Amino acid sequence: PVVYVNDNFGEWRSHHGEVLEHALASPHAHLVEPLKPDAESLFVLKARHSVFFETPLQYLLHQQGIDQLVLTGQVTEQCVLYSALDAHIRHFQVIVPEDAVAHIHEDLARAALQMMERNMGARVCRSEELWK
Repeated sequence: PVVYVNDNFGEWRSHHGEVLEHALASPHAHLVEPLKPDAESLFVLKARHSVFFETPLQYLLHQQGIDQLVLTGQVTEQCVLYSALDAHIRHFQVIVPEDAVAHIHEDLARAALQMMERNMGARVCRSEELWK
């Protein structure tokens, strides 16, 4: 399954529809449209940078029998990095498609991807390689 983990800009309204509406109203809606959740999608609201910090995500993943995560989104050198570390210490296999993450600082993003790969054993690849 696809699990969407988002914050909601500190407003603490936990309905994922608001996040989606906000994204679809942005200038980059064409990027969001193909990623819209479907009826099988699962949702988790996060408060901090890591998808695991004080969320039920680990329990949900174990209930679903999931042991491998593909991390996408923003920001590579913050949320993606911290989520990859937390996934690693929880014994999940981590894959990060480098063309499916966004950064603020390119040099820090490169370093974060190297840390994920070298220190955490994450597989860093291009998104088209996910199906190979």
